[in-house]
Amino acid sequence: MPTITLPDGKQLAFDRPVTVREVAEAIGPGLAKAAVAGKVNDRLVDLSYVIDQDAQVQIITPREPEGLEVVRHSTAHLLAQAVKELYPKAQVTIGPVIEDGFYYDFAFERPFTPEDLEKIEKKMQELAKAALPVERRVMPREQAIEFFRRQGEEYKARIIEEIPEGETISLYSQGNFTDLCRGPHVPDTGKLKSFKLTKVAGAYWRGDSRNEMLQRIYGTAWADKKQLKEYLRRLEEAEKRDHRRLGKQLDLFHIQEEAPGMVFWHDKGWRLYQTIEQYIRGKLRRNGYQEVRTPMVVDRSLWEKSGHWDKFGDMIFTTHSENRDYAIKPMNCPCHVQIYNQGLKSYRDLPLRMAEFGSCHRNEPSGTLHGLMRVRAFTQDDAHIFCTEAQIQEEVSRFIDLLYEVYRDFGFDDVLVKLSTRPEQRVGSDEIWDKAEKALEEALDRKGLDWELQPGEGAFYGPKIEFALKDCLGRVWQLGTIQVDFSMPGRLGASYVAEDGSRKTPVMLHRAILGSLERFIGILIEHYAGLLPLWLAPVQAVVLNITDHQRDYALEVESFLRSRGFRVESDLRNEKIGYKIREHSMQRVPYLLIVGDKEMAARQVAIRTQKGKDLGAMSLDRLASWLQEQVAAKRLVVDVQES
Repeated sequence: MPTITLPDGKQLAFDRPVTVREVAEAIGPGLAKAAVAGKVNDRLVDLSYVIDQDAQVQIITPREPEGLEVVRHSTAHLLAQAVKELYPKAQVTIGPVIEDGFYYDFAFERPFTPEDLEKIEKKMQELAKAALPVERRVMPREQAIEFFRRQGEEYKARIIEEIPEGETISLYSQGNFTDLCRGPHVPDTGKLKSFKLTKVAGAYWRGDSRNEMLQRIYGTAWADKKQLKEYLRRLEEAEKRDHRRLGKQLDLFHIQEEAPGMVFWHDKGWRLYQTIEQYIRGKLRRNGYQEVRTPMVVDRSLWEKSGHWDKFGDMIFTTHSENRDYAIKPMNCPCHVQIYNQGLKSYRDLPLRMAEFGSCHRNEPSGTLHGLMRVRAFTQDDAHIFCTEAQIQEEVSRFIDLLYEVYRDFGFDDVLVKLSTRPEQRVGSDEIWDKAEKALEEALDRKGLDWELQPGEGAFYGPKIEFALKDCLGRVWQLGTIQVDFSMPGRLGASYVAEDGSRKTPVMLHRAILGSLERFIGILIEHYAGLLPLWLAPVQAVVLNITDHQRDYALEVESFLRSRGFRVESDLRNEKIGYKIREHSMQRVPYLLIVGDKEMAARQVAIRTQKGKDLGAMSLDRLASWLQEQVAAKRLVVDVQES
């Protein structure tokens, strides 16, 4: 008979097989009431799971991440049940958990409307209140296929047909609804109390644009109402910060149907873009990088040699000329190897650091495009380091220093780090992989960084480190990366003369800090809600005259500041000063420089921040010095009093 060992070491002995629920009840009624699943010997299971031998057991509640995932997955099933009850002709497909929630894809004869979502959510609440028991059963493959086909659920039948032979086919039922699922799930729908449907969007079956379009309903679910309310508040704040809305409001950029996934940069947006590019360019020069420029269109043969033609497939934009096939480059690395190959290299030439603001194109599915965050035309702050195996650790260490320096300047201090190691399918010997993984690990440890291991998640050509940022809303954005590549240099004929005179293949480190400038700018806009730090702001200050009498002086102030390198404009319209202040505050201009008769007589300006704080008057020379101090220091807060 089983002896149950709990996480704190306490043991419970039973004289018969017991369910996880019974273990929870033996511990205490409060825990049993809160429980949604259990862990038996590190395996997540339903509360109905029977334990018939000694085991390590943990009771899982929605307070644990795994418990919250169970709640969200179960809420996805609740959504599917509600849709089927309201719209019997809809077919269910898949409904996974995602960050902060879940979604479910449906095949239906017409688009779901906001009114439909309200009805569906109301039905979900009714089904939750009914506390319907959720029951698991196992069914033979052919029987399961026939079961779903009889119900008109063709997609479910197709999913089962793709499940490998020998794998258990489990179904979960609640009320009159049955779904295919590995589980586990909550014991009854009454456990699902804090959820909200958020939006509906299109999605291709199996994520393939060649397949039929489905409808994806998104939702969120939490452990309690308080967490749900806080999440919805964050969603509301994120909506206010949406870079697409702010991009239009601040006249930064737009995207239109004639060029889907490609950005039309306006003057102000392009100023921001250029400021970031020039900043990164300066960092690269000071860290020993060469800057290069490679062609946008390159013969297919190069991409076949590098392996990208097969890897990217339909995502490559192609063109044809004079009986030759060309690719519009999806990435820069094969072209950088071509520059490396010009002329014989010696070990003394290594490491060779080669950077490019490389303009790339990828034919991303239209349904995935999202403002600046997911585009088809983008520019990477891309670089490749050609080095020896012995130089990997030092180069990775130097890169980490540079990356953290850049992130701090942009106002990001919370960096998440992950090390991804060898996958099952890979190139290169285990000995080389051992060296590369050890070099990356030691580089991270030397910096004293906390990092998470991701076994098997490396690229086929080498291990990698990924760097992600947390923004002001707690959202995580994966940006920087450094990847060790043993494959491409050899495939493309790169070599160097070693110290002993032999020919060797260099290691290639793929690295980026921002990822793509487009996506990074989108993140910046949302993180700062459009009120960018002074050194980044497209317009750093606007000179506002109170009456037409100060017109010439306002122009003089503008000219003075522009001559010193500041991005300054003047607003000389015959409007009330209050109106002009409100308008430029809405445009997120960091500083408003107001000139009236008093300021003109004293050769000064009155300074007001975008948030309405009055900083008093300054002379033009003092103002220029003060602004320059902020720009040089990359000061992030634009609300600074004169010292």
